Amino acid sequence: MKKIDCDDKKIRCKSLVIDGTKYRTTLNKKFTNRKAWEKPQKSRIMSFIPGTILKIYVKEGQCVKKGDNLLILEAMKMQNLFRSPVEGIIKSINMKVGERVPKGKLMIEIGYQ
Repeated sequence: MKKIDCDDKKIRCKSLVIDGTKYRTTLNKKFTNRKAWEKPQKSRIMSFIPGTILKIYVKEGQCVKKGDNLLILEAMKMQNLFRSPVEGIIKSINMKVGERVPKGKLMIEIGYQ
């Protein structure tokens, strides 16, 4: 195992404590460039996988209840049905039927009543 010289100005190190023992580790580019974690918002329906929109069941301004069908996203030959996790009014629909959506895209936003 190679010893890390954190006193070297070219190497960036981070300290952490586990069960009272202090450890030092290097930071790589992937770690420093990572996207910060955000708490999921139930009112924002995001794509969890890239795919194609097959059907949209709702329209902007429409009232929805928890469990109502919102859309179908086809990914890897599987049809994924998105249902409303909250009760509210559809604020915006950010895609169209037949459109390919990437992972992490905001598809539908629901406003609370």
